[in-house]
Amino acid sequence: MDIRKITERVSYVGVNDRVTNKFENLWPLPHGVSYNSYLVKGSEKIALIDGVEVTYIRALRTHIENNSGGQKIDYLIVNHMEPDHSGAIPLLLDIYPEMKIIGNKITIGMLQGFYNISESQCEEVKDNDVLSLGDVSLKFIMTPLVHWPETMMTYLEEDKVLFSGDAFGCFGALNGGILDTEMNTDWYFPEMYRYYSNIVGKFGRQVQMALKKTDHLDVKYLCSTHGPVWHDRISEVIDIYNRLSLYEGEEGVTIIYGTMYGNTGEIADEIANRLCERGVKNIKVHNAGKSEMSYMISDAFRYKGLIIGCPTYNGSMFPEIDAFMKAMMVREIKNRVIALFGSYTWASAACKSMNECLEKLKMSPVATLDMRQAPSADDTKEAKRIADAVADAMGF
Repeated sequence: MDIRKITERVSYVGVNDRVTNKFENLWPLPHGVSYNSYLVKGSEKIALIDGVEVTYIRALRTHIENNSGGQKIDYLIVNHMEPDHSGAIPLLLDIYPEMKIIGNKITIGMLQGFYNISESQCEEVKDNDVLSLGDVSLKFIMTPLVHWPETMMTYLEEDKVLFSGDAFGCFGALNGGILDTEMNTDWYFPEMYRYYSNIVGKFGRQVQMALKKTDHLDVKYLCSTHGPVWHDRISEVIDIYNRLSLYEGEEGVTIIYGTMYGNTGEIADEIANRLCERGVKNIKVHNAGKSEMSYMISDAFRYKGLIIGCPTYNGSMFPEIDAFMKAMMVREIKNRVIALFGSYTWASAACKSMNECLEKLKMSPVATLDMRQAPSADDTKEAKRIADAVADAMGF
């Protein structure tokens, strides 16, 4: 068995990155990441679907040579121009100078801007255009802003393979296998939530449009640019992207809090304890001064309840909570059951600032606690009231 074979005509030629510490220099990669590239062999032509980050050109070239049967590459299909997929294109052109680059109008402009590649080396395609490779054809589906303006997908109808670009991707290198049928893929799903919420989260409406454009396709293999090739678990993957792009949370509550000396943290624990008493089983608690932003964003997108606690700091929010609130506003999160709690020593400001952020998101808290100095017995009761308000609103 050749583990790089997806179908008789489609091979995986991508690479693993277990070196980069942070994706986009922002999001942690504890399990690495893959840059997926695919080779499609028709009876007359060969197409390479997406490239890799420039550092991995040698590995990509080796994989292509091992799977191309010595044939030259006729076309490079660029579904997405982000440099983790397009960085190696100038070097690929050095290796395959006659290769034609296939992309939409915006892609071709970006190829010029990023790599000074001339239009004469490119061929523009539009929505539903078809490229023949002989006995098979590639159909192009424009999916703008999933998550860059040039993004598109490519469908190989004869083999029922959808090359989806960054859509349906996830963090995590490929540890041996390529297809989901060859490995235990359970651990990729939390990384899919984190990938979507961190990278794609702002573009829920555009993801919904892409899902509607592709839901009529018969897809047996879902080939993203990051993570496993999905075959057995396609429906689960699409369901996750559908729910997240609709901002539909699962049953559970995320508690995000900032604290300087532990007082706000005590209230967070009281709220978590009461939620547990009310029957909420999925409770994620993050100390914003310690937890990575990436994981806080992921849990806020995953679960229906969101409780945010913040001390007043320099007349505003604690910096890490300020950053978290801005991350929520940038991603336009909605449909959450939200509660707030704050603390202050002499002048209250945090709750007011958090409420201003929620107003921009067109959401209102179901309960608020503004605590002065250390928690009192009354504050503890109020913490339970906040938990009860959230549990009630969620139907517990």
